[in-house]
Amino acid sequence: MKTISSLERGLRVLRTLQEMRAASLHDLHQVTGIPKATLLRILHTCNEQGLVWQRLADGAFIASLRPQRAPYDDAEWLGELASQVLEELCERVMWPSVLTVPRLDYMETIDTNSPKAYFDEVVPVAPVGFRSHMLLGASGRAYVAFCPEREREAVLRRLRDHDVPGNEYAHDPRWLRQLLATTRSRGYSVRAPEYDFDGRNSIAVPIRVHGEVLGCVNVTWRKSVMSAQEVARRHLDDLRAAVHRIEERVVEAAPQRLGGPGAGA
Repeated sequence: MKTISSLERGLRVLRTLQEMRAASLHDLHQVTGIPKATLLRILHTCNEQGLVWQRLADGAFIASLRPQRAPYDDAEWLGELASQVLEELCERVMWPSVLTVPRLDYMETIDTNSPKAYFDEVVPVAPVGFRSHMLLGASGRAYVAFCPEREREAVLRRLRDHDVPGNEYAHDPRWLRQLLATTRSRGYSVRAPEYDFDGRNSIAVPIRVHGEVLGCVNVTWRKSVMSAQEVARRHLDDLRAAVHRIEERVVEAAPQRLGGPGAGA
């Protein structure tokens, strides 16, 4: 019996979106080889059936075949769950903390907390909506090091397609291997020394649920005060504990968010 070629193409696109987590039209064209005009028709059809949606923040297409994915891609929902934890973290370490989520080729700040100490206002943290570099910022490095391989390769491919400062590292396999190995062995990431736009440094830890990196939490401080090693020695346990609490909240809240078992209980 003959197969339906148009259905096969549609299913191939859905499988690709599932594997990549998020993809641009160009990503899908590169991976599947399907013409962009055809891809748009497939994506529009899938969207009409509730199988695919498009994220407003960066235009990425997201597969919604697996229900558990729905809350994980909702940055506002993640920010709500993490807000109190970030505030408590900030009170303990007395340095600002930042929550970021991955977009197609950058990390976006969705929540920040700063201690009430007056001296820290000299160099304010980046605002909500700030876009940090995937390979230079601490959050981007944590995400790239711990996200699934197919997802990481998609990010690196996007970076290679754009000639902006920092993206040249995406073309250097040796540099990338060193970054991934160092970050994974430490269990946290550190901002690149050359990524200095605010007089600060940062360390970051990924929020991981069911094998995916939903976002990252960092602690950021004035780099003239302490080294990254000293901040990690003093505050890494607090940062990891905060991330673990956020992960627990995500797992606990997902059934209520989805209307599954426990909803409305």
